[in-house]
Amino acid sequence: MSTAPSPLVGRSVLVTGGSGFLGSHVVDALRARGVTEVVVPRSSEFDLTEAGPTRAMFQRHRPDVVIHLAARVGGIGANRRQPGTFFRDNMAMGLHVLEEARRAGTAKVVVAGTICAYPKFAPVPFREDDLWNGYPEETNAPYGVAKKAVLVMAQAYRQEFGSNFVVVFPVNLYGPRDNFDLEDSHVIPAMIRKFVDADARGERSVTLWGDGTPTREFLYVDDAAAGLVMAAERYDSPDPVNLGAGFEISMRDLAGTIARAAGYTGDVGWDASRPNGQARRMLDVSRARERFGFSASTPFADGVAQTLAWYREHRHEIAAREAARKAP
Repeated sequence: MSTAPSPLVGRSVLVTGGSGFLGSHVVDALRARGVTEVVVPRSSEFDLTEAGPTRAMFQRHRPDVVIHLAARVGGIGANRRQPGTFFRDNMAMGLHVLEEARRAGTAKVVVAGTICAYPKFAPVPFREDDLWNGYPEETNAPYGVAKKAVLVMAQAYRQEFGSNFVVVFPVNLYGPRDNFDLEDSHVIPAMIRKFVDADARGERSVTLWGDGTPTREFLYVDDAAAGLVMAAERYDSPDPVNLGAGFEISMRDLAGTIARAAGYTGDVGWDASRPNGQARRMLDVSRARERFGFSASTPFADGVAQTLAWYREHRHEIAAREAARKAP
């Protein structure tokens, strides 16, 4: 990220979802850029799936800039269990945040979309111009369609009301503070937890979902946070922008990489009765580089090592919280 003074210094920046995985890193990135007035509203106080609380949030804090990260997210299993909830909540949050930002005259809103919005059979690498060339992969289509609808709203509000609403599409994220709950985590934290815990228990076999053939691209969370802050500082176009690292890795190779990093030497099995999800995912990241100078800087091996170290440090706290949550 640039070392020049941030144009956000002296302005109030509100980060929805700012206490979550990505949001907490965005808050850190803003503060590292000298932004001192960073507002992190709590969902317990402002339910963004409802219009009234969202309006109250804008009336109380009157932000100059909003980075909208609040979302209902999860892995394939969570998306399959709650497709209606994922569509409803993500659509409602986007709708209310953009409408209330318009009403409040907020100078700029940056919205985080999702790679799940891309068509199931989009050519690889995914280019922003291909967003509308087909329906998303079925296992997470409701989530992806909701996020894509927010893009349409952002562009429509820009056209009709002059709202400076920007939408970026991050690829799969990973890093410290991720969600490691196996019920609804994404693939990297799920694999890290399975391998670390199996090794700690002396287990000699770990079973993973699918057949190991799908490919994915992963962006370290600090790089994603930097990209979002750069978009808030420098990007003012209606065109959606991909945020990614520009590489892909198969699930089988990913499992091998994480197993080696975790020191796990047992067997790795694959449950082909479980869904693979989309066959390939990788983004064309040239627009972000050309429009506002973003390029991912964290080598994948380094990012995995840092994520693994964070989980090792916090695994007992995570297990204790889960046990307390599930206790009668």
